[in-house]
Amino acid sequence: MTTLDAKLDRVLGAKTGKALDSALGLATVGDLLRHYPRRYAERGELTAIAGLEIGEHATVLAQVERVSKRTMKSRRGTIVEARITDGHRSLSCTFFNQAWRERELLPGRRGMFAGKVTAYRDQLQLAHPEYQLFDADKTDLGSAAEEFAAAVLPVYPAAQGLPSWSIAQCVSQVLDVWDGAEDPLPVELRDRMGLADLESALRKIHRPQNFGDVEAAQDRLKWDEALAVQLALAQLRGAAKSHPAPVCRMRDDGVLVAFDQRMPFELTKGQQEIGEQIAADLTTEHPMNRLVQGEVGSGKTVVALRAMLQVVDSGRQAAMLAPTEVLAAQHARSLRELLGDLAMAGELGGADNATRVTLLTGSLNAAQRKKALLEAASGEAGIVVGTHALIQDRVSFADLGLVVVDEQHRFGVEQRDALRARGGDDASPHVLVMTATPIPRTVAMTVYGDLETSALRELPRGRSPISTSVVPVAEKPAWLDRAWARIHEEVAAGHQVYVVCPRIGDDEENPGKGKKKAAKSAVDDSDGGGEEPPPEDGEERRPPLAVLDVAEQLSAGPLAGLRLGILHGRLAADDKDAVMRAFAAGELDVLVATTVIEVGVNVPNATVMVIMDADRFGVSQLHQLRGRVGRGSAPGLCLLVSEAMAGTTTRDRLDAVASTTDGFELARLDLELRREGDILGAAQSGRKSGLKMLSLLRDEDVIAQAREEADRVVGDDPRLRNNPGLARMVAEVVDAERAEYLEKS
Repeated sequence: MTTLDAKLDRVLGAKTGKALDSALGLATVGDLLRHYPRRYAERGELTAIAGLEIGEHATVLAQVERVSKRTMKSRRGTIVEARITDGHRSLSCTFFNQAWRERELLPGRRGMFAGKVTAYRDQLQLAHPEYQLFDADKTDLGSAAEEFAAAVLPVYPAAQGLPSWSIAQCVSQVLDVWDGAEDPLPVELRDRMGLADLESALRKIHRPQNFGDVEAAQDRLKWDEALAVQLALAQLRGAAKSHPAPVCRMRDDGVLVAFDQRMPFELTKGQQEIGEQIAADLTTEHPMNRLVQGEVGSGKTVVALRAMLQVVDSGRQAAMLAPTEVLAAQHARSLRELLGDLAMAGELGGADNATRVTLLTGSLNAAQRKKALLEAASGEAGIVVGTHALIQDRVSFADLGLVVVDEQHRFGVEQRDALRARGGDDASPHVLVMTATPIPRTVAMTVYGDLETSALRELPRGRSPISTSVVPVAEKPAWLDRAWARIHEEVAAGHQVYVVCPRIGDDEENPGKGKKKAAKSAVDDSDGGGEEPPPEDGEERRPPLAVLDVAEQLSAGPLAGLRLGILHGRLAADDKDAVMRAFAAGELDVLVATTVIEVGVNVPNATVMVIMDADRFGVSQLHQLRGRVGRGSAPGLCLLVSEAMAGTTTRDRLDAVASTTDGFELARLDLELRREGDILGAAQSGRKSGLKMLSLLRDEDVIAQAREEADRVVGDDPRLRNNPGLARMVAEVVDAERAEYLEKS
């Protein structure tokens, strides 16, 4: 019997099984059959080359345009270079010391070419790719896989040494001996929803006769994934209703009313509406679990502060988690400044109904830490701000009523859950999550209804516009020179500048070779490249630029004479705080930093941000970073410096960020550009995604139907004891660890 659990090395042989496992993590028949085609091609069409991504392993269906052979100048041997085309754009395929390729790759021949996409002299290329040529006559295919003779060609996510057609051959061998699988969906449900059976869907997804087969198979496989997640979430929602929460009612004479009366600005309509929603949530007997999405600078902190003050008025405490010590310290300062004497409980000049804001981070000295711990444990601190240090075993609260998590995706699930478990009287604290732009998993949970969501879309009055431009250094190196000149102009006008890099540098693990040369090249574009094509494995992508290297190059080169500071996560907490204070005070002109400044850092005098290697950051990250400028009266400017070439997906992503400042639109774009995303948090859990077919953007109708079905099933059978097939399906897509992740999130 060849079942879904059968090991591939037993079915395909030890060598092939090992290759699939090491390259793609496919160990069983089920793993391989659920390694779905990324897309499908027709024999008559060609693949668009313009969308290829540098660094990816791509498979393209293209036509040979021309081929040439020449002798290398600096070493012995020959180079065969074939140009393949999709009819609009060309791609170079380079072969070293393989002269016979010239006789095989004849102009006009079509085939599938697979390899790692690299760049050489600003041109896309595949270095010694694997390829499978075929002619219009199906009988002339030789040993090509059976799939290539079909009208619809599956194109699989591939890896080095495992091109799409090799995977197709493996799938074909497995399907020939596979004995099928028991269908987890009840027949009644399949008939009602018009879904194919599981075995038929898995066979058609790999061996479609036409695109109708593809659609039918995808419909069934998407439904399985959507229903599995919805069943898990329905079970969790049912369990959550049994948890008690502290009831935090508003007071007419409390600190919240006093704060509102002296607030120096008017709340936006959105802040008022969301504040009312949260106030109502806090008075219920079940835990609030609300996500507040808001544009950078939309005023989420004030919304969170008013919620915390309502909890303080009820005699309980609030905790605020920040992703970095820099941000935690800034939050504590900002809260104290907003509250004034209302944050000075027990101090000379404090208001009669004041509370206390306490900062607790891992880098406090012994005396400071002891004092902060005592204030949290005794209840003297109404608001405790910190990082993960808040949830260490030694930290206790008198009566924790609310947990505010800033930028949820920067925290591990176990950390959040440990803090949430600190509520008094066996009650779970209310949870308020704030994020500047929805991240894929957050969007997913929003779609699935696991979080109550609120959106702040309008900006408070006084925020300045931010313009964003891409600086394509590979195509227009002079633009980078202009960027450095612009920084001098801004500093001369009394403003300040951020320069952001992906790495710290120095003793980081695997720093790669030539990092200082790469930094110098990025700063002054002095690297002209060599004469010969790159070595046989293609031009390796250089390491990301590092703060320490770039700062050194800038201070000695284009930004000489300016006052530069350095900020990154490896600095001691006191040093980080000192650098931020110096920058905020105007004692530094330029701050060269990592993404430690990504969220919350507020220096109104900073007007320009230069993001080096901008293509190494995600869409949401770029949007949050640029939100650090334009926070004062002067307009902001963000420059996205990148070597990404026009026409690539990477460049399209940067151009999209430059085209809009709407974070909600960018979040949607981010999802569209991600080829696959684990909505169940594989990035945090370290496991592979159980979802391979479902699209959060395109399949909202499927998700909505699945939710209704899941609520019905779980309402009748909470533990799925009467539906063992559905229970198995949930276990396959949402394993025990990931289900626990969802429950804690």
